[in-house]
Amino acid sequence: MTEIIRIENVSKKFGDVTALENVDLSMEKGKIYGIVGRNGSGKTVLFKLITGFLKPTKGRVTVCGKEIGKDIDFADNIGIIIENPGFLKGYTGFKNLTYLAGIRNVIGKEEIRESMKKVGLDPDSRKKVGKYSLGMKQRLGIAQAIMENPEILILDEPMNSLDKQGVEEVREILMGLRDDGKTIILASHNKEDIEILCDEVYEMDQGKFYFDNSDQK
Repeated sequence: MTEIIRIENVSKKFGDVTALENVDLSMEKGKIYGIVGRNGSGKTVLFKLITGFLKPTKGRVTVCGKEIGKDIDFADNIGIIIENPGFLKGYTGFKNLTYLAGIRNVIGKEEIRESMKKVGLDPDSRKKVGKYSLGMKQRLGIAQAIMENPEILILDEPMNSLDKQGVEEVREILMGLRDDGKTIILASHNKEDIEILCDEVYEMDQGKFYFDNSDQK
């Protein structure tokens, strides 16, 4: 398999606080990786280092063969949900995604429509995002993450606020994306999500990584 993400001896400090310590990790194309850990264990810091939103205090992060902070400032082939997706409440879901797609301008309205349909949202709905349920907002966040057809998806608790049917639908979407060769990094507190979806699982605790082979497929 082709390596797509390489994290080499990476540490991240905020003042005297160590958020990540000496992390080494390699991720391959076409796999789903589960990251589990309590709040504050370092998951979000790791995700932001991979995307380029943060730079490591020590070590190297390489995405698709390019080192973050040296070859590129931000990884541009990643779809991401970190923390709560932020949308303009006074606009429809389609309008929100159209606005966000205009930042890079690499897709058109048809790709936006398809991404919304894939997660079970109606692109023609006139409902404003401010009237969306929590589950609908989560679906819209996933649509945003996949609409530009990225090679890598980083999803922090993507099943939050979804009902049972929504969870099953999103699981099918993610497994389909893996079959298409996408690399997915998934943080979830739901053990069932991790067991069903993930090819490899890592546990984070106080900024350190531990390989959990009990869920390895």
